[in-house]
Amino acid sequence: MKEKGNVEKPRNITKFERISPDNQRSFADILETAVARRSVLRGGVGLAAIGIFGKPLGLRAQDNGDSDENTTPLIDFEAITVERAASQTNWPLVSEDYEFDLIFPWGEPIQPDGPAFSHPPSADDQELQIGIGHDGMWFFAHPDDIPSDDDDSEDGSTGATEDVDETDPPMNRRGVLVINHEYGSNSRVIDANSPGSLEEVRASQHAHGVSILNVEKIDGKWQIVEGEKARRIHVNTPVTFSGPAADHSLLKNRDEYEPKGTLNNCANGFTPWGTYLTCEENFHQYFSETPYSEENWRYGLTYSAGDGYGWFRRDARFRLSSRNYPNEGNRFGWVVEIDPHDPEHVPVKHTALGRFRHEGAAVAVGLDDRIVVYMGDDSGDEYIYKFVSAESYKDMMEREESPLATGQLYVAKFNDDFTGEWVPLTMDNDELADRFDDEADLLVHARIAGDIVGATKMDRPEWITVAPDEYVYGTLTSNSSKTGINAANPESPNNFGHILKWKDADTHTGTTFEWEVWKLASSTQDTEEMFGNPDGLYADADGRLFIQTDGSQGEGERSICNQLLVADASTGEIHRLFTGVEDCEITGIAFTPDHKTMFINIQHPGWDNFETTLDTQEFPGIAGPNVPRDCTVVITRRDGGVVGS
Repeated sequence: MKEKGNVEKPRNITKFERISPDNQRSFADILETAVARRSVLRGGVGLAAIGIFGKPLGLRAQDNGDSDENTTPLIDFEAITVERAASQTNWPLVSEDYEFDLIFPWGEPIQPDGPAFSHPPSADDQELQIGIGHDGMWFFAHPDDIPSDDDDSEDGSTGATEDVDETDPPMNRRGVLVINHEYGSNSRVIDANSPGSLEEVRASQHAHGVSILNVEKIDGKWQIVEGEKARRIHVNTPVTFSGPAADHSLLKNRDEYEPKGTLNNCANGFTPWGTYLTCEENFHQYFSETPYSEENWRYGLTYSAGDGYGWFRRDARFRLSSRNYPNEGNRFGWVVEIDPHDPEHVPVKHTALGRFRHEGAAVAVGLDDRIVVYMGDDSGDEYIYKFVSAESYKDMMEREESPLATGQLYVAKFNDDFTGEWVPLTMDNDELADRFDDEADLLVHARIAGDIVGATKMDRPEWITVAPDEYVYGTLTSNSSKTGINAANPESPNNFGHILKWKDADTHTGTTFEWEVWKLASSTQDTEEMFGNPDGLYADADGRLFIQTDGSQGEGERSICNQLLVADASTGEIHRLFTGVEDCEITGIAFTPDHKTMFINIQHPGWDNFETTLDTQEFPGIAGPNVPRDCTVVITRRDGGVVGS
């Protein structure tokens, strides 16, 4: 995602200065200490694992010793070269072994008979159309199409690379696609710098949120089809809260103003019980006239933060000086659960997972079937968190209790010796008990709790993904504001970003972990594997990492558009699969169950030069007004194989 400008810290804050670890040591000192202590790690970690001096030690290298030269390569497609990528910036490129189609652009109706896109859209039309700022997403096959555990059919549902049934079962060609809509400027949505009426505010508001689409592959092309599951969820949609803060005064406005809405929906997650998790990131950008407090400042809720959208001038909800909505800002910054198959389901904001600028929510099933959710706070010098449910998710669901409503929130500390610890954010900690009134207060202000316990400041934690072998990977996009370094964030400033890898004790539920820097993007800059500013991330069942970027990709003649890459997590080998158009971000990752169809998103094409970039204005070339439109991309192998292979 694009990082917005940092809010200047008021000079009068002294009591609540952030607690900082010693970050002035050189990386050479940290590395020397880490290598001296590396014997504590299972299998050991050498210099190559840092990704600076060579390819990282990966999953198979650590588990099986030297790699087998006769092993079939995980990645066997013709990579796009830097030279070819640099030669074309006004239209996407894909590997010669693949093909792609552009589908589901901003403004397309969510039902086939809905209102056609016009620019600027009306508020009523936009509420029935796909939103702008396509971001995280997931594909849900219809439950009736998914074989039971007793079904012996081979349908490729695990993502394995072996041959699969050629009949193309329904689960791979129809279902529900859920798409996040992160943001869209006034100049794009309403064709004005600031909304001049409540109607224009509503049009902008309805362009945010989530789209739920009934989709089907018909005559070789993915299309929106009529269905009762289709709906739009936006900032005016009723929502509810779960967990320790659900009924707390910090989430209350006047009695008649019930909770509504979700916005700035960034990355996502999905649960074993078939629901979708959407994550609220830069919510502070929508609120203005915010009374000063240390808590508000810590979340970027300053007096003028929402001037860019200007909603507060016409909608009192976003004016935090209003007596009616003093806590509206606290109602955002959460992980929100949506049932894609139930159009009557009210979205649930889970307070047990903490409030911050959530990038994504990577779900794993841990020891004793407890649910674990890994989350990043996407801002410079912020933290990585994890939530562990109180009990087995199966037991909790049998009692009709949400596994995401009760549990423990942790924040990560990365030590110099490649070990780490998950620090519980609990009122049992005397320092936290002295600062917060109760658990709800702590969760609403989780960032401050992380400060107090000395969590490790990170270089903009973005997407996190959990591999089947229990390793967890996370992207750190960049950090221009960082003044020092620590072991897990070894460059300052970090202009290109990096990817971390760790493994928790006790099948994700333990409070200790081992980690390494899987790849420093700076180490790729003079190679054909060149990338920068990693953002989206997904690990498949075979050991591939799908890496998406949002930021600078090379300089001068080597400058290319943002891209999708495929990596072998074991060897570190990287192939370039897809590149976008100028000014865009590549984001969102979803697959059909057989992994033979991949969906990604192109966000804000032509964003930086909306009125002047004529070539980009032709994108995506779908009928409608000649303006650049965010859209989804469907990618398949020409030979019908697994995407990424």
